[in-house]
Amino acid sequence: MSTPTITSLAPLLDRLFDEAEAANGATRAAVADLSDADRTRLMRSKTDYRDLYGRLKDAPLAVSRETGHLLYMLARSSRARVIVEFGTSFGISTLHLAAGLRDNGGGHLITSEFEPSKAARARENLIAGGLIDLVEIREGDALKTLSADLPATIDLVLLDGAKALYPEILDLLEGHLGPGAIIVADNADDSPDYLARVRAPDSGYMSAPFAEDVELSVRIS
Repeated sequence: MSTPTITSLAPLLDRLFDEAEAANGATRAAVADLSDADRTRLMRSKTDYRDLYGRLKDAPLAVSRETGHLLYMLARSSRARVIVEFGTSFGISTLHLAAGLRDNGGGHLITSEFEPSKAARARENLIAGGLIDLVEIREGDALKTLSADLPATIDLVLLDGAKALYPEILDLLEGHLGPGAIIVADNADDSPDYLARVRAPDSGYMSAPFAEDVELSVRIS
């Protein structure tokens, strides 16, 4: 029996998670002058969010270890072949998703990242993990990079970029999501418009909160 890719990636992922945890102090310092109200306003604004993420351009902003495991398990259990990710950062979540694709026999992962330096770091990490051949990194504003040249069918989506844009990104992808498609939205409590949409009875989704501010949704119609 071959070793699962996620097991082979353990040393790399442990290092990246440790680096992300070590950067927590610097990340907090980057927004220390903002009040809680200002942080919430910037997080939820559809225009001012760039100011917040500009402050955090050197921060890993990684998913938790548990969420990483969840992403891999969802990719594997759904036998995903096509995945779209909004918000690459340093590529920790991307590695988990791409590992799922590898263990499914291959596939295509499209990921979008606004900060060029983060896209470069993610590319390095994906090369180190031997998964770059499965991943297409689209640099720039996701409202543009994910607006065209998408596969006909998308099996799994991770939303982990600017929270205020979750509804707009869903608009771009929704026509490619068939019944059974999975959406994972990290830090979804910071996108109340998105939550209201996917939780509405007539939305075409079943949706529920799932640990550490993650919203898990499945397309049902």
